[in-house]
Amino acid sequence: MIKIAVYGKGGIGKSTTVANAAAALAEKGLRVMQIGCDPKADSTVLLRGKDQPTVLDLVRSGRDFSLDDMVSIGFGGVICVEAGGPTPGSGCAGRGIIAALEKLAEKGAYEEYKPDVVFYDVLGDVVCGGFSMPMRQGYADRVFIITSGENMAIHAAANIAMAIDGFKNRGYASLGGIILNRRDVAREDEKVAELCSDIGSGLVGVLSHSNTVAQAEELGKTVIEAFPQSDMAKQYRDLADSLMKICGVSEDA
Repeated sequence: MIKIAVYGKGGIGKSTTVANAAAALAEKGLRVMQIGCDPKADSTVLLRGKDQPTVLDLVRSGRDFSLDDMVSIGFGGVICVEAGGPTPGSGCAGRGIIAALEKLAEKGAYEEYKPDVVFYDVLGDVVCGGFSMPMRQGYADRVFIITSGENMAIHAAANIAMAIDGFKNRGYASLGGIILNRRDVAREDEKVAELCSDIGSGLVGVLSHSNTVAQAEELGKTVIEAFPQSDMAKQYRDLADSLMKICGVSEDA
């Protein structure tokens, strides 16, 4: 089982990218689990096409709940979990991540579903407290950072990379590389290349700024499901192939 944490600035297209990569890997016959670690609880919505309770909602309910209550099965058999977050204006969002990961382990999720690949989709503007938990020892093996060439996205990516480097002596996950999700801004390739050079990492994949993504989202689906023959679907499949290669996952896992 390979466990991958994906970080990036809010609004950078992280959840859409992760969901499409998960769908592409599931399409290859891999058993994939996607855990949304964002208080908005919308990481897996394109895969599952329906609402599901978050882990934090279940914990707050005070009732006993099962693994089945925490999980829904989405497109291609992707196992979908949403950590959730606190009531707006109260509590710590990072605690939802901690609760979700602890409850998944407690309920035996990994033993029950036996995923080949686990994605943690993490809000990454700040890497502290519960938001750093997916990269801790025993959780993710590799961290990938999604960015565009926009200055704030580059700044967030650099901060995330700095945090990963700061955790390296604790046995945390290592940086797998940068994913460029284009916004077609000035000097985009140049700025992302500079980022890679500054943090000593490589470019894992490049995704076009395409209306196909928005069209699929309007349908409530991944590009892989909605437009499987499109160029964007190919780009997501190519990204999935790159992730597998870097993480050492074989198609017949």
